[in-house]
Amino acid sequence: MAGRKGGAKAERLGRLARGVNDRLGSTEFMHRNLRKAFPKHWTFLLGEIALYSFIVLLITGVYLTLFFKPSGATVVYDGSYAPLNGLTMSEAYASTLHITFDVRGGLLMRQIHHWGAIVFLAAISVHLMRIFFTGAFRKPREVNWLIGVTLFALALAEGFAGYSLPDDLLSGTGLRIMQGIVLSIPLAGTYLSLWFFGGEFPASETFLPRLFTLHILLIPGLLLALITAHLMILWHQTHTIWPGRGRRERAVTGEPTFPNFAVQSAAYFLYTFGVLAGMAAFAQVNPIWLYGPYEPDQVSVGSQPDWYVGFLEGALRIMPPLSTTLFGHTVSWNVLLPAVVLPGVFLTLIAMYPFVERWATGDERLHHLLDRPRNAATRTAIGAAVIAWYGNLWAAGGNDVLAYMFGIPLFWTTWFFRVGFFAAPLLAFTVTRRVCLSLQRRDLQQRVEGVESGLIRLSPDGGFHERHERPSEEREAVLRARQPGELVAPYPHHLIPLPTPDRARTQVRTRANRFYLNYQSESHGGGQGDLRHDGQHQDGGE
Repeated sequence: MAGRKGGAKAERLGRLARGVNDRLGSTEFMHRNLRKAFPKHWTFLLGEIALYSFIVLLITGVYLTLFFKPSGATVVYDGSYAPLNGLTMSEAYASTLHITFDVRGGLLMRQIHHWGAIVFLAAISVHLMRIFFTGAFRKPREVNWLIGVTLFALALAEGFAGYSLPDDLLSGTGLRIMQGIVLSIPLAGTYLSLWFFGGEFPASETFLPRLFTLHILLIPGLLLALITAHLMILWHQTHTIWPGRGRRERAVTGEPTFPNFAVQSAAYFLYTFGVLAGMAAFAQVNPIWLYGPYEPDQVSVGSQPDWYVGFLEGALRIMPPLSTTLFGHTVSWNVLLPAVVLPGVFLTLIAMYPFVERWATGDERLHHLLDRPRNAATRTAIGAAVIAWYGNLWAAGGNDVLAYMFGIPLFWTTWFFRVGFFAAPLLAFTVTRRVCLSLQRRDLQQRVEGVESGLIRLSPDGGFHERHERPSEEREAVLRARQPGELVAPYPHHLIPLPTPDRARTQVRTRANRFYLNYQSESHGGGQGDLRHDGQHQDGGE
């Protein structure tokens, strides 16, 4: 009897499953998506670090929200940290001290959250650099590039908001600098400051609840929505892959989603969580109890922001004191340019780069294979120049600390970084492009002479020579991946642009095209053009 009931139940479930599948195609959908391949190369894990760090931030952030009080109302501290007992401070700062010293595991959670934010920004930055240097932003993936840049900008704002919530002396100093930046905006600066802070700074009683809502609700919601859109587009378009033997535009390489990638992804998430917990346990970060509550007339010596806003700090420090008075209003260029215009232009140029390169090269093809950075010498050199420029500003944010540690005048470090603002990217661009061309020549040499075998042979005349062997098929396919020569635009007949808009545009675009594509190394027995006409297109594989 029980067997007949069980059989009837199984039959009903089977009919239900068949009915759902007939209407939704669920079986085909699950089979198709669970067998989707994911690349195994380690560089594709950089984006996963950012994703897992974001998940850790959400988990720890929910825990901290249960105890944090985003209020600027003043209280007298009487908690466990004796050096601050009896001091007047905001409820936000007092609740942060309570989390740190009185809530079980509170300090660990705070530090995991802070380290997670630092690693999250770092992972996004490295992931964007991987995409840039390999050309993974090209058509049809421009939308995902724009989403990635927007995620980076939102993560900067989210990190700064979380850094400012405890209302300690260090974060208050940062907010004071931000208020000065807002005030430097012509015409609207005063109104924007009053709107953002809810009054004159420090108007903590109204400002901290606003900042708290921004930090735990608005920006995380946008981040979550954009990450979801990013993953959906990635899932639809599939991953890019490295060039190799037999790989075409739609080649599928890697491991299936289930069970291989799913198990690896779960293990990698736990590993990321463990590393962040280890950093939180053994590496102290942002000890706010040492700074004390924020007071407008106090400042901490040698204060430094988190690394991701260090370039703004450096830009402010090296900017000369320039200002202009127009119609009775003073425009402080020494604040407006480095802290408002510069980051806006920087992020805009990063976002628009795929479209600028496509316009310059005239490359309208679909790309599913990655570039080796050496084969795109100009793009790689541009990326190195930006890194050098950013690094110079980042180091300039600590010019006072460097001057103190090395015993040199502060003005020396300031002028060093001022010169480096222009010299560092030019030097990095020149050196990087030459290195890329040298690596290309080595690849060509390996194609002609073969790879080193480590075997020495004796020639009839008594000389010793190393034996070279033909590269493996996989290696040879990688060596033959080149920039297509047909994309290099010929010079127009009119060398001097006449006062005609069409001719001027043609001249500019031709120069931009050759700036990008006409820097390839010499092939054996020919000039630069022979390298690009070797029968292998960039996305053609072997």
